[in-house]
Amino acid sequence: MAYRRITDSEVRQALLSPEAEVVEEYPTDKYSPSCLIYGVTARGRVLHAQANARGVVVTVYEPDPSEWVDFKRRKPA
Repeated sequence: MAYRRITDSEVRQALLSPEAEVVEEYPTDKYSPSCLIYGVTARGRVLHAQANARGVVVTVYEPDPSEWVDFKRRKPA
């Protein structure tokens, strides 16, 4: 997160935002089932967070618009 300049506060805002929703599920992830969550910070920054079934945030990033439709569906390859 530090490398991507994403603060803990922004992660909390995105995960607790009214817009937050699970956009992908990974039930057979290597260590534990997980999912990808779309959220928006108070300043309007779109973030994706991958969290496991225990609620541990694995990674957070700003999605690349060239790879996503409305940041919720992957564009076809």
